[in-house]
Amino acid sequence: MTAVATESRPERLLIGEAPPSPAGPIDAQEAAELRAPPAIPLPRFVQVLRFNQRQIQFVFRARRELGEVFRMRGMVSGGPVITSHPDHVRSLFTARPEQAPSITGESPLRPIVGPNSVLTAIGPRHMRQRKLLLPSFHGEAIQRYSQMIADITQRQLDKLPLGRPLPLAPHMQAITLDVIMGGIFGIEGRPARGSAEMRLRAATRALVEASTWPLAQLAELMNIGRDEPVGLTRSGLAILDRAAYAVIAERRRAPDLEERRDILSTLILTRTEDGECLSDRELRDELLTLVLAGHETTANSLAWIWERLVRTPDAYDRVRDAVRSDSGADEAIEAVIYEGMRSRPVIPMIGRRVTAPWRLGDYAVPGDTPVAMSILLVHHREDLYPEPFAFRPERWDGHKPGTYEWIPFGGGIRRCLGASLAMAEQRIVLDAMVRRLDIEADDPEPERAVHRNVTMIPSRGARVIVRKRVGG
Repeated sequence: MTAVATESRPERLLIGEAPPSPAGPIDAQEAAELRAPPAIPLPRFVQVLRFNQRQIQFVFRARRELGEVFRMRGMVSGGPVITSHPDHVRSLFTARPEQAPSITGESPLRPIVGPNSVLTAIGPRHMRQRKLLLPSFHGEAIQRYSQMIADITQRQLDKLPLGRPLPLAPHMQAITLDVIMGGIFGIEGRPARGSAEMRLRAATRALVEASTWPLAQLAELMNIGRDEPVGLTRSGLAILDRAAYAVIAERRRAPDLEERRDILSTLILTRTEDGECLSDRELRDELLTLVLAGHETTANSLAWIWERLVRTPDAYDRVRDAVRSDSGADEAIEAVIYEGMRSRPVIPMIGRRVTAPWRLGDYAVPGDTPVAMSILLVHHREDLYPEPFAFRPERWDGHKPGTYEWIPFGGGIRRCLGASLAMAEQRIVLDAMVRRLDIEADDPEPERAVHRNVTMIPSRGARVIVRKRVGG
């Protein structure tokens, strides 16, 4: 593999603790006695542009100049306040739903996945949707998916071009899309040519690919704050919707519907408290959320992990030795995943809208203020993670992630439903790749982060050179 210079390191880096910082709902009098967070002194347009194009540089500079709590003028109404202290995260994750509802319903994803999905719904509707979906992503369901993930991974690795530069992200997306299609629709292997499932798969891949185009970023800005998509987004979704509704219609007519165990069949058979079935639009919103969010985030997490590993020879050698010797393989793979998701979280920011005055350390914000938690900044606190900008899987030796210090899946009642599936996929895929292949960077320079909708992805798709394992 390519030799890349790295910093010297101690044998083990311990995870630290941040100093206490009071946070939570307060009364109006207490709020009046505290200061408002400092604001970034730039015009709104400039802030929106820099945040969307260079979020890493934007938030790290703001924290450096203003501290761990600051206000920006952004796309979300009300002037969001951004924080990066785990005590502030705890206060928002453990708040009652009515005190700090999610702001995902105000995100650029709303016009894409609709208002009825578990991602964009809030309050009782969110809890109902979550309850319906939770069994499909935990316990026995994950065990059922494991063999499917392993089979899909092996098939895809057989197709990897060897000996020349290639972006890993599309190949990881092919794996995770097959997995999510199998879990959601019960389709293992390639769908029949011309079928609604094949059209849905093709439309999904086309939409994900198109989202990297420069025009797509302009389309995102045009759709902010809307319930229904407009412009290019509307045109792209129309193709996806035709396939999605066709799949739903076919499944409703399936003679073996009640015997099937996939998510779509389960949702079609589900009845609400009032005895009503979910409408086609409700099913579409839920399925689109799972297909789009459920495969792309995991694929890009895998891509980022490899982007980091091939530029950190010590870390790569460590996990490769553990896996190929079957000595501590599970622990080594787990540590690499934890560190990859810490250093390059695919979702770099999440938020709540506080409905009452809220204390954030030395500051207070009034009710109806959006408060965003910068996952990037939390994950790069020197007091929590010594040498935070270094890729050091060994920091997780003997440690598990803290609930409010490691938050790539969010937290509280809004924690990602697919977290267990995503972790299982990453374990299986990484293990297979490390066992079968030798992978190196095509360029020693690290890839910068590109922001696409609410995600952060490697600019060149984690470009590497793949070779068959030496001696394997």
